[in-house]
Amino acid sequence: MKQLAKDIKNRYGYAWTVLRGLVKTDFKLRYQGSFLGIAWSVLKPLMMFCVMYVVFGKFLRMSDGTPTYPVVLLLGISSWQFVTESTNVGLRSVVDRGDLLRKIHFPNYIVVVSATVGALISYAINLVVVFVFALIAHVKFTWRVVLLPFSIVELYAITLALTLLMATMYVYFRDIAHIWEVLQQLVFYGMPIIYPLTYVTNRGGWIADVARLELLNPFAQAIQDIRHNFIAPETQPTIWNQFSNWAVWLFPLVLTAVLLWLGIYLFRRNSRKFAEVM
Repeated sequence: MKQLAKDIKNRYGYAWTVLRGLVKTDFKLRYQGSFLGIAWSVLKPLMMFCVMYVVFGKFLRMSDGTPTYPVVLLLGISSWQFVTESTNVGLRSVVDRGDLLRKIHFPNYIVVVSATVGALISYAINLVVVFVFALIAHVKFTWRVVLLPFSIVELYAITLALTLLMATMYVYFRDIAHIWEVLQQLVFYGMPIIYPLTYVTNRGGWIADVARLELLNPFAQAIQDIRHNFIAPETQPTIWNQFSNWAVWLFPLVLTAVLLWLGIYLFRRNSRKFAEVM
């Protein structure tokens, strides 16, 4: 029994060492050769925020009319940037690390997890920037800030689930990268990230009902919860205050759990064939 416990400890200790090494290497290589280096992890969402705020906030007037809207917009863009960075790098990770996987024996899922953890580090840096902007905008933080880690964990879980699924498919079908490149644009503009959900729900009628259904999307639900708990609980609709049915509340959480299980199952089932296919 002691030997079994020791073997398990050594196995997971080795996996953790490999994961830490890959994350550290990926993070350094990501900005290697660039003049601004790691600053790009902050500059990219900031530049996108400026464009979106001018176009949608000023010209098209898609705003909730509150002083906190720019910070809410920046937080939403940073959160979606984490999803896209994780999936775009993660879905190619098995193929890109093919030579390493053939030479060194370690669980294949680590290369996918390392891609998402690297993006998570960039996201944490962006959250610090959002916090600074929130202080400048005189955001009044509430006790709901303590719920923020749970919302981030949920966003990470659904992102990891999607990344595992696409990484598995990418080994067999390279077209997945191009399909996802198009789909992520559709999802981004379809979710209430660059426009406030209240911009649609305030119109009433069936349009408002359809808009609320967007919160059944785990990505939209998690990002809205992050905005609600971190910045603006008074102005950010969430699935918890838009629906009174507990079954609706559980839907995105259950869907996240199912997709994560499916991603892990399919990845582990096919991981032994990756070396042969590649």
